[in-house]
Amino acid sequence: MTKTALITGATSGIGEATSVKLAQLHYNLILTGRRKERLENLKSKLESEYSVKILTLCFDIRDKKATDEAVLSLNDEWKSVDILINNAGLAAGADPVQEGDWSDWEQMIDTNIKGLLNMSKLIIPGMIERKQGHIINITSIAGKEVYANGNVYCATKHAVDALTKGMRIDLLPHNIKVGSVAPGMVETEFSIVRYHGDKNKADDVYKGLTPLFADDIADTIEFMVTRPAHVNINDVLIMPTAQASAVYNHRD
Repeated sequence: MTKTALITGATSGIGEATSVKLAQLHYNLILTGRRKERLENLKSKLESEYSVKILTLCFDIRDKKATDEAVLSLNDEWKSVDILINNAGLAAGADPVQEGDWSDWEQMIDTNIKGLLNMSKLIIPGMIERKQGHIINITSIAGKEVYANGNVYCATKHAVDALTKGMRIDLLPHNIKVGSVAPGMVETEFSIVRYHGDKNKADDVYKGLTPLFADDIADTIEFMVTRPAHVNINDVLIMPTAQASAVYNHRD
């Protein structure tokens, strides 16, 4: 039987790369994101290249009402989600805590923590009912270490790390796999968003080294979802060769 995966934040970066990877594995996909045109373009591409079924849901995961309405509207064909990839997340701003912008903080907390929690709470009951499922949360090296000017972003990713461990325990009796992927530097739209569109600052993040790319993380997710039923990958910390920690890296 063909499985169904739901991927949040599918319009770019890790979410988009994971969508392609799972389509190659012949999963039917529910793709969510804020940018409707990108969702529709990705849907057309995946359907034509891999002959899989794609459903797109356009909403901002920070909006609980919109998220609830979108997920609860799923019909019988789509409501049995086998794999949930909680990918939607972002960093906004890079200021010391005393100079932080409240709207940046709210955006990160509402997306990275509350959005992930709400989506998980909507999908988990169906997994419990079917006694199977797999949840993968995209965390970060920022969920393992704290670094200067990372304060609230690091706090949100530490929260996701803790929530993943808590989900693993709570869902253990229900035969539901739970794991996380914690990337170091990945060259996506991440830094452009963090620096509010300042491309020069974003480019400087990766200058002089080869970072990870979205496909590298998608490869890791592929490995996790293709393990046998008795195997769960709890946590993967993946870094570029040129990066040893959140702070230490080697640049040419």
